[in-house]
Amino acid sequence: MSALPLQLLDSFLLGYNLGDALLLLFGLGILAVIPMKSWKVLTLHLLLFGLIFFLTPSSMFSVSPNGAHLLGSALEYKLLGLGLLLISPVLYATAD
Repeated sequence: MSALPLQLLDSFLLGYNLGDALLLLFGLGILAVIPMKSWKVLTLHLLLFGLIFFLTPSSMFSVSPNGAHLLGSALEYKLLGLGLLLISPVLYATAD
């Protein structure tokens, strides 16, 4: 196996952080849950990722000025997690 594809992949991923990867998994998870047509499962997914975003150490969300990050700072990832933690129990309680 050639090392060139791995070097290309590594150089691409160096511009991103864990928060970006978690946001990608969050979006893919929502797309996977939607065909189940279960509001409770969707809200549990929101709750789980809210907990992950909120409890992940801020150093893992390090944002460099030259990187292409989806959110601007570690605080924004934490606030996203807090928002998901606050809204998901309300949505779960209102589910059928």
